[in-house]
Amino acid sequence: MAPSDGRAADVVAPDVVAPDVVAPDVVAPDVVAPDVVVPDVVAPDTVAPVVVAARSRPHRIAALVTEGMAPFELSSVVEVFGLPRPEVDGPWYALDVCSDRPGTPLRMTGGFTLSAEHGLDVLAGADTVIVPAVVDPRSGPGDDVVRALRAAHARGARVVSICSGAFALAAAGLLDGREATTHWQYAGLLAERFPAVSVRPDVLYVDHGDVLTSAGSAAGLDLCLHLVRIDHGAAVANTVARRLVVPPHREGGQAQFIEAPVVPVAERDDVGAALAWALDHLTESITVESLARRAHMAPRTFARHFARRTGTSPIRWLIAQRVQASLPLLEAGESVTRTAALVGFDSPVTFRHHFTRAMGTSPAGYRRAFHGEGTRG
Repeated sequence: MAPSDGRAADVVAPDVVAPDVVAPDVVAPDVVAPDVVVPDVVAPDTVAPVVVAARSRPHRIAALVTEGMAPFELSSVVEVFGLPRPEVDGPWYALDVCSDRPGTPLRMTGGFTLSAEHGLDVLAGADTVIVPAVVDPRSGPGDDVVRALRAAHARGARVVSICSGAFALAAAGLLDGREATTHWQYAGLLAERFPAVSVRPDVLYVDHGDVLTSAGSAAGLDLCLHLVRIDHGAAVANTVARRLVVPPHREGGQAQFIEAPVVPVAERDDVGAALAWALDHLTESITVESLARRAHMAPRTFARHFARRTGTSPIRWLIAQRVQASLPLLEAGESVTRTAALVGFDSPVTFRHHFTRAMGTSPAGYRRAFHGEGTRG
């Protein structure tokens, strides 16, 4: 588990529109050639958690529930980590739902009750502790919960929050001096109550390795799939995503929401057709102009519509797709050099640059996590 050392998060660069892409009077960079290094493309040059190698036992997860919480975030945790996955080789997760009032029926939002079998003592044996939400962000959790979270983190457990659960982590001091996120409507309150926390209201999730926070609702699913990807690799995470009928991956730095009017169907089809074409031609040199031609737009117009639709620039999107396409190849044992060519990077050096910025580890290091042998170029 990555240490708590105050490092900047690895995937929090806001995947929002860069000024040189979307400004109506500035032509966006038109070359998205695979061998061009763009320093600010993906994320800050900081260290991310290295992918965890296969375990010999199930990874134990403890999910903390409290009375009055909404069920969606908890059900996301149960859906990802609590169901058996016979299609996955090796040990999966073992999920324990716990409460500071074990065995007591807890009223949930929506008019039903839930009784957690386990108490806070299960946090002492958990590899990952997840706080799906807190009932009242203005008051915070009880002292027993705060102590249990601190103790779990101190002994090396990975601690995760979804939505308003960030308030519990902040109350335990686990977010001091770090960037963190929560549901956008609670971001101001989190910053006000915990000034030592650098609140990021514009991202889906923040990963520090030992402590992770996500925005609300569906962003919790994104973070759960991100954890699966860290622990088991992209192929397994994609399998789980297919079962959930959700996109396999959204970058943590992607905007929580894109404030834009609904665009006409024809416009969505044109931009979507350009995206689909790009995914089918990743090995080619792709420019903004070539994408714009596919969408029947001028490059400047295409860049604006692309940003409105995706919340990012064509350059960032294309490089992210190439990095994502490389993961299953590396997991399967493909060499770094051949993987770079197969996903459209003209140079292994450029591939290593973008991969390391996005994943926080080198392509060779990622590959070794699944195979363990020496580096193949």
